[in-house]
Amino acid sequence: MLKRYLPLFIAVTGLQFSVVSHANEDLQQQVKEHYAELAHVMYSDSLDTAKSLQQAIDAFIADPSETTHQAAKDAWKASRVPYGQTEVYRFGNANVDDWEGQVNAWPLDEGLIDYVNAEAYEYEEGNEFGAANIIAGTDEINVDLLRDLHEKGGSEANVATGYHAVEFLLWGQDLNADSKDQGLRSHTDYLSGDACTNGSCERRGQYLKAATDLLVADLEDIVTDWAPEGENYRAEFVALDNNEAIRRMLFGMGSLSLGELAGERINVALLANSQEDEHSCFSDNTHVDIVENARGIRNVYLGEYTDSKGTTHTGASLSQLVAEKDADLDNKLKAALDNSMEKVGQIDSSAQAGTYFDHQILPDYPEQNDQVRAAIDALKSQTSDIENAAAVLSIDNLEPETSDSFNS
Repeated sequence: MLKRYLPLFIAVTGLQFSVVSHANEDLQQQVKEHYAELAHVMYSDSLDTAKSLQQAIDAFIADPSETTHQAAKDAWKASRVPYGQTEVYRFGNANVDDWEGQVNAWPLDEGLIDYVNAEAYEYEEGNEFGAANIIAGTDEINVDLLRDLHEKGGSEANVATGYHAVEFLLWGQDLNADSKDQGLRSHTDYLSGDACTNGSCERRGQYLKAATDLLVADLEDIVTDWAPEGENYRAEFVALDNNEAIRRMLFGMGSLSLGELAGERINVALLANSQEDEHSCFSDNTHVDIVENARGIRNVYLGEYTDSKGTTHTGASLSQLVAEKDADLDNKLKAALDNSMEKVGQIDSSAQAGTYFDHQILPDYPEQNDQVRAAIDALKSQTSDIENAAAVLSIDNLEPETSDSFNS
């Protein structure tokens, strides 16, 4: 399944890294510490916006209406902006990889959770729980049940928790009839009595609340793991040899850039013309996921992050380390990162104009197809520059994986 996809960037067998860097050791230490601090800031921002989402969902469940429903959907979209930028901490940090699957897993067999349009629903072959419809059942709905349901029966398509479970419960299926349509779930799916549509409205509210509460709890865990005090992953990371820490930083950047973002999240959907293979398929918010993932890569290289309140956090950066060795390469990589932001920005602009990513990948939209391909090419190109940055910092045995990965 896609959420456990091993990015192409790290698929070189027997990869071993060593760094024999003559860069200023004090600067290396500062870069390492600032990277850990940015992780705490970014996950804290994700937690704060998830708590705002929690409040909006509580208000919606208490008084379902078009207004409270829209407010909850808007809060969900807002929460995705900081979280999308944290994904660059995957791949290089085992604590994030071990945790991420319960928070951001996709795609999901939504029939596990709730009713679906049978004609438009296909679930993973052999998934015995793909049409379980827990909301229509009798099991007590609580956080423990959701944890038990997640990956039920060993199928990674059984996504019962996280952002995308909440997304489905807010939007419902996106049946893709119109490029401007998202999921068309009505607030009446949460009303009581005779006003309830599609049955089990009270249980649907219970599931939505439990999923949101669990999302907040999971984000609290990762914030604690990156907090500046305590025996946690941050303490382990800061205690690493400086060179190993830098390797992990570049490793995460390259892995997200090529294998995950350019590959799994964009190119797979484009090649298959598959509207089910977009990341946020119920809300048609995938263009935001793409932009924020790309921004996260840029953030780590530049050592900066602008939070949801507009405050910019800056500090020692990989860019400074590379510039000490090769100023031209530093400028080239920064230009490549800017180019990627421009190209994914075109995907975003088309979506803002009403043609969402799930239609941009279809053959009937050749102009948008070209924009999507341009974003893939930009991400591939910047990955080559990330590899060159690793080389200039004397990270050995890093073979490029950019030439033939996306030509089929």
